[in-house]
Amino acid sequence: MWLVGATVVDGTGRDPVADQAVLVENGRITQVGGTPPPGADVVDCSGGMTLVPGLIDAHVHLGLSSDIDASFGKRLSVAELAADMFANCRQTLEAGFTTVRDVGGIDAGLVNVVARGKIPGPRILSCGPVLCQTGGHGYLAPEWEPTHDWSRHDIPGLRSLSLLSDGPDEMRRNAREAFRRGARFLKLCVTGGVVSHHDSLTDTQFSAEEIAVAVQEANARGTYVTVHAHNNQGVRQAVLAGVRGVEHGSQIDDDTAALMAEHDVALVPTLAVVRALLDDATKSGLTADVAERVGVAELGQIEAIHAARRAGVRIGLGSDLIGPDQSGRGTELSIRARIESPMAALVSATSVNADILGIGADTGTIEAGKRADLVGFLGNPLEDPEIFADRDKVGLVIQDGRIVKNLRSL
Repeated sequence: MWLVGATVVDGTGRDPVADQAVLVENGRITQVGGTPPPGADVVDCSGGMTLVPGLIDAHVHLGLSSDIDASFGKRLSVAELAADMFANCRQTLEAGFTTVRDVGGIDAGLVNVVARGKIPGPRILSCGPVLCQTGGHGYLAPEWEPTHDWSRHDIPGLRSLSLLSDGPDEMRRNAREAFRRGARFLKLCVTGGVVSHHDSLTDTQFSAEEIAVAVQEANARGTYVTVHAHNNQGVRQAVLAGVRGVEHGSQIDDDTAALMAEHDVALVPTLAVVRALLDDATKSGLTADVAERVGVAELGQIEAIHAARRAGVRIGLGSDLIGPDQSGRGTELSIRARIESPMAALVSATSVNADILGIGADTGTIEAGKRADLVGFLGNPLEDPEIFADRDKVGLVIQDGRIVKNLRSL
């Protein structure tokens, strides 16, 4: 299959190349440039299409695809929860995100049905349940519910939000349990969070010893730990304990960014969720007072991006959308484009995210030998970054060499 006539932006940060051809064979990109031979299977991408690598969202919660309070209040059937997750998978792929990293909430069952092609969706790398402390971020039970009832919110084969891990021994056991359930990496919550029920953004969670135990278990599996973290104390403790990634990082300053760079720890900011919650938290099934925490996280993450960039930290991209409307994943690129540049946003969402996820040898750029994950925008998002956020401008999506969306064929 030859894709011809598009302007190709390869995800490396190099300048776009107009009227570039891309050859796809057996699910892989085998040639960039050249001319299709007579009789070749040609996909016409002319007329202003911009071809980019398949987008990667490094921070998703597919297991939180329904109204949050209704979901954990057991007011929704398992069938409805599953239907919402399946619909979210489809719309994520059709928005141009061919790979996602789920950082808490799904069971390996969802990963597997997508991987087997039973439902359309992005390639999913999942941590399974988040590891959090009792009463910490990731623990959404009401105050009156006995702590030992928390595991009853799990739906085996579909959803498991978090495992409560208090003390090094319990952390080790739960890390091993997460891997038994199919986790590809581990996610810990080491500070309070925006949508927490029982903590504040200034709280630090887990001891250095507890975090180090999770790192040991991840290292033993040849993988890594990333952490939900807002305040500098929590970030620094986690970095010194050996984690490889920080999610959000809304209070990262120059000193903390320098420490992250020294230890090669990546940052994944998440601004689309902040914007969505500021607009109306109730649409996600949360209370309106969540907005009081959100504004601080928005400005703080913007400043953290600049601090991380000055220090030379790898900066990925994640949407962190929760609740029944997760249609705005591309908004993350539009927001980042305004903070830095459209090219920086695209590179973060492609080659940098692929590197952070450990799949850079396989995807993230348009180069010979890589998976044929490709997205064609109807227009040029480098000139008009609002195109990133417009799903109707995603005219072509190719995953593993298969066309899964083609608006021009309608």
